[in-house]
Amino acid sequence: MPPSADSLFAAPASPRFFGLVPCAGSGVRAGPGGGLAKQYRPVAGQAMVLHTLAAFAGVSRLSAVLVVVAPGDSFFDGLQKRLCAVADCGGNSRAASVRRGLDALAGLGAKADDWVLVHDAARCLVTSDQINCLIDACQHDAVGGLLALALPDTLKQAAAGRVVSTLDRSDKWLAQTPQMFRHGLLVKALDAADNGAVTDEAGAVEALGQLPLLVPGSAQNFKVTYPDDFALAEAVLRYRADAAGRCQPAV
Repeated sequence: MPPSADSLFAAPASPRFFGLVPCAGSGVRAGPGGGLAKQYRPVAGQAMVLHTLAAFAGVSRLSAVLVVVAPGDSFFDGLQKRLCAVADCGGNSRAASVRRGLDALAGLGAKADDWVLVHDAARCLVTSDQINCLIDACQHDAVGGLLALALPDTLKQAAAGRVVSTLDRSDKWLAQTPQMFRHGLLVKALDAADNGAVTDEAGAVEALGQLPLLVPGSAQNFKVTYPDDFALAEAVLRYRADAAGRCQPAV
């Protein structure tokens, strides 16, 4: 069970920041995982989701991070809860898991004007600095926003396996996470949306006529989706660990 409302969420004078990590999917496109859901498969020595949570743990402004897992998921049972609270209320879609996670946050005392940063468990290369940059950019914005990457490649439109046109990429962005919006706005947007058609929170907010802010992210903040992505994520994480070790002062 997550900590009580009294222990985590004393009423403050200004809006707070919360992380929400939907972690209830199976990740079927990632290929065989020895019975493990994608987010729990090992990358650079530990489960992918633990790299994700370590980045959030490095953001001191977050009041708490809530991970939403599927009912009966016991992955976090043997782990210290210092990195996150856990709610086993995940749904059969990402949008459903996020919506139920918002209710869980409300049950812990989160208010409508508090900020919620929703992040994919499988974006295990996000950094604390990137999360802080998103907070800095969005905390005084009327709508909120998301990390995103300006499309770097030529974009083709296809039909029957052949190119039918080349599209202008100058105004195209790749959506990433975290995506940061007020708790109340997210509840309203997801309640109004068709959950089966919602692929990210920004899309649900856009459907209300709002214009989320685009905050430049990093090409390294990709979502581990296909089998080849695991090797790339592993390489990046090991390079970062080696670089951090080289920066440590000699004893």
